[in-house]
Amino acid sequence: MIEVALATFIFIALLMAGVPVAFAIIAGTVVGLFVLGSLPMEALTQQSVSPLSDYSMLAIPFFILTAELLFSGTLGRQVIGLATRVVGRFRGGVGMTNVLTNVAFSGISGSAVADATGIGKVVIPWTKKIGYSAGYGAAVNASSSVLGVIIPPSIPMILFAAASGVSVAAVFNAGIGPGILMAGLLLFGCWFVAVREGFPRIRAKLTPKRFLIDLLFATPAIIIPVILIRVVLFTGIATVTEVAVLAVVYAVAVRVLLYHDLNTSQLIKIIVNSAAASAVVLLLIMFSSALAWLLTIQEAPQSLAAFMTENFQSRTTVILAIVLILLLTGMFLDMAPAILLLTPVLLPLATAVEMDPVHLGLIMVTTLAIGLYTPPFGTTLYISASIGKVSVIETTKALWPFYLLAALVVVVVAFFPQWVGVI
Repeated sequence: MIEVALATFIFIALLMAGVPVAFAIIAGTVVGLFVLGSLPMEALTQQSVSPLSDYSMLAIPFFILTAELLFSGTLGRQVIGLATRVVGRFRGGVGMTNVLTNVAFSGISGSAVADATGIGKVVIPWTKKIGYSAGYGAAVNASSSVLGVIIPPSIPMILFAAASGVSVAAVFNAGIGPGILMAGLLLFGCWFVAVREGFPRIRAKLTPKRFLIDLLFATPAIIIPVILIRVVLFTGIATVTEVAVLAVVYAVAVRVLLYHDLNTSQLIKIIVNSAAASAVVLLLIMFSSALAWLLTIQEAPQSLAAFMTENFQSRTTVILAIVLILLLTGMFLDMAPAILLLTPVLLPLATAVEMDPVHLGLIMVTTLAIGLYTPPFGTTLYISASIGKVSVIETTKALWPFYLLAALVVVVVAFFPQWVGVI
């Protein structure tokens, strides 16, 4: 096990030194294999490339491209306008608008980073202009953008399904209830903080005619999660990859035929941006899989499962230990590598306590999502603070109510999964 310990140490040390996550992972893996000595380095290349041969992985770049196509056009502004008219007149309406917009786009992007960037660039400056604090705007954006990984389609859910062998559709279906619960609690959090801080309301007039017009223009965004995901995927008409491709075709058609706001130069720029974002995710998948392979051949997952089942007497205690491991990991590691590294480690443990693999997947996704806006390496935290031109410390202070609400979601998913339809 000295090889695993050394690989982990190298990985953490490089990560703390500021080395990009993917390169820190592969460096630790190379050192571990070198010390092991019994396996050729060629095996490292094979194990890195192997996960990309999974057909479902093709869905990731296509979902990212779909989000980029719709975020950058008129449709994004229409969805925000509709959300503003629905909840803008309530106390905390600006934050609620951010939450509802993330709910709408969560069924498109599958990525919290994409949502935090695309929606944050529009909503956070507007929040500051109206009179809300910059810390509040950044905090709401950082926390609500994780709806993109909880409400399907979700890239982390695809990764978990690939790593565990469960059905993507089953994990997607289980994510609907927790996603709705998370959205509802975030809406409450926006209202609570706004009342406590005395933030102003938006005088957004809502008439039946205006609502129907806004809804009509925002419908193309709503159709994707409702029709393509809920109907086409869950009924087995198409695979998750085929659904992702259909979503891209649909997004292009909407931009060209309905909104007339997509030309060749814009399309090229969108494709380039999406390719760059996809490359980052896929590189993490490759190198994380290599390290997970090293852990597996050294039987680290089995050792951990045996240790925990011997020392923790109840199923509840084991689940609590899993949650704590995920919370700690999420603070330092992004969701993609965390899921790929921890799934083979935690799956034997879940099996030992007779936990459904889909239940484990939802615990992993909802818990690791908190790490996306938790110091010291929270991705959506840094993105939102940067857009809002506010310090990470101030944003973190404003996030405390949202941390508590997210923790409540984790408790429900982990210990009362039947309440939200996970099992």
